[in-house]
Amino acid sequence: MSYQAHFRVWRGDSAGGGLTDFTVEVNEGEVVLDIIHRLQATQAPDLAVRWNCKAGKCGSCSAEINGKPRLLCMTRMSTFTEDETVTVTPMRTFPVMRDLVCDVSFNYTKAREVPAFKPPEGVAPGDYRMQQVDVQRSQEFRKCIECFLCQNTCHVVRDHEENKKSFSGPRFLMRIAELEMHPLDAADRHQDAQTQHGLGLCNITKCCTEVCPEHIQITDNALIPLKERVADRRYDPLLKLFRRRKDE
Repeated sequence: MSYQAHFRVWRGDSAGGGLTDFTVEVNEGEVVLDIIHRLQATQAPDLAVRWNCKAGKCGSCSAEINGKPRLLCMTRMSTFTEDETVTVTPMRTFPVMRDLVCDVSFNYTKAREVPAFKPPEGVAPGDYRMQQVDVQRSQEFRKCIECFLCQNTCHVVRDHEENKKSFSGPRFLMRIAELEMHPLDAADRHQDAQTQHGLGLCNITKCCTEVCPEHIQITDNALIPLKERVADRRYDPLLKLFRRRKDE
C-alpha cells in the first residue's frame, strides 16, 4: 500500500531559509528517513541530512518532526494519518549548517570539559572489583547514543543562548553522574558539577527524558541523584565541620 503525503522540509543555511512543500510517495513500513531519501532521489538532490546506521544506534539523524525532537530513522510514517502534513526541521538549539544538518560542536566541547575516570591510587587495573549493583546503577547511562536530542530539547540552553557557556546540558551532567556513582572513581566531582557544569540551572522538568530514544531515565536516575549528592556534600553539617577542621 502506498499514498501521497504532504511534507514540509526546512531548506536553507546559516544565512537563513524556510519551509519547502513537497508531495512524496509513502510506502507501508517506511520511516521519515526513507521519505527524506526519496526526496533526495526524486525532487531535491541537494537536500542535506546527516545519517549513518538507520537503526537508531548512531544518533546521527536527529531533527524535529512536527516540532518534536526525534530520530528520523525511528519515526514511523504509520504514526501520522495520510492527510497529515509532516514538517521536518533541524534541531532548534544548534546553529544550522545546511538544511537539516546542524553544527553540534557545542556538545563535543562540553564532553572535553568532563574529567575522565580517575582510578584509585594503588589499585592495578586487573585488581578492580565491583558489586553488580554498582555496575547496574550506571550501566543505563551507557546506552546513550549521543543523538543530542536531550541537549536540543533542554530549555536551559534552547531558550537561553547565554547559558551555553556555563551549562553542560543533560547529556554531560548524566556523564558526571555516571562517574560520580562509580565506586572506583577517585575524583571529587561535586564542586565542578555545580560551578563548572551548571547543575543548579537544571530544574528537572524531565523534557530530556521524554525525548530520549533509548528511554534512559535521565532526570530520575542521573540528574536528581546528582543534585542530592551535591546538596549533601555542600550542606551536610557533619561534612562542613570536617572540612572546617581539615582547613585548620
